[in-house]
Amino acid sequence: MSPTALTSLALVLSLTGQAPVDLTDPHKKDIAMRLVSSAENSSLDWKAQYGYIEDIKDGRGYTAGIIGFCSGTGDMLALVELYTARRPGNVLAKYLPALRRVNGTASHKGLDPHFTRDWKQAAKDPAFQRAQNDERDRVYFDPAVEQAKKDGLRALGQFAYYDALVMHGPGGDRLSFGGIRKSALARAKTPAQGGNETTYLNAFLDARKAAMKAEEAHEDTSRVDTAQRVFLRKGNLDLDPPLTWKVYGDSYTIKR
Repeated sequence: MSPTALTSLALVLSLTGQAPVDLTDPHKKDIAMRLVSSAENSSLDWKAQYGYIEDIKDGRGYTAGIIGFCSGTGDMLALVELYTARRPGNVLAKYLPALRRVNGTASHKGLDPHFTRDWKQAAKDPAFQRAQNDERDRVYFDPAVEQAKKDGLRALGQFAYYDALVMHGPGGDRLSFGGIRKSALARAKTPAQGGNETTYLNAFLDARKAAMKAEEAHEDTSRVDTAQRVFLRKGNLDLDPPLTWKVYGDSYTIKR
């Protein structure tokens, strides 16, 4: 951790008497999952989403599960490979050749007509639920939180990175997480670089909105405007409940 980040931590300690809790805390992580679920599934019950699957017509094929694994982006393939390694002969194993073929496309070839039915069946298996949790952490949650902590960001910033990584995926192009972060860094310094945390997060959310508007399927930016930006305006950098926000016009509250 940089000297500047250490100074920020010392300030928080002096004001509150305790270290801030980051997003890896089980309760904070559950809050993060409920926030993502409100945007991805219009529900706070994220654990009910293991069996979710549909084509949302965003060019990524089927979107499914707790954070929207996609048949066209490789993360669904990696998930089913992990599940099959742990439970050979599962109901989704037979789709692995098709998932490999459609990776990088919006095609359903080899998946229809029964893939959605079999996905929902697999979602009842605790082993598949654990595989979804583990791939979420490996691909999205852990890298997002690790980078945010390196940048000196507290729980809200860690969540902003996580939500962006879930929607835009890893990578360095302008519409991926790395490109969004690069755009923010061109406008503001991170706390670890000596910058103001709120100023930097505003720059990051501005860059995130620009990336969202560049894709028709993501042009509704309410998960930034009436959710993350609301918490930021209130100075809730530790993402402490109670939290009240809107996504796509629907209101949500986490009381504690």
